[in-house]
Amino acid sequence: MTASSPFCSFLVPGQYVSHPDHPEWGRGQVQSATGRRVVVMFPHAGKVAIDAMVVQLTVLD
Repeated sequence: MTASSPFCSFLVPGQYVSHPDHPEWGRGQVQSATGRRVVVMFPHAGKVAIDAMVVQLTVLD
């Protein structure tokens, strides 16, 4: 990635993920992923907006 290329998350709506720093939030479902902003609905935390350049979510099967 060059300095001029914008960051784009590889996540897509519908995928299930977990937050590495908050496993107690449970298995979250990606609601949207635009650029570096990913919105995930977690069963024990609700809807959370995450900066994908700061937090690397773990994709679940």
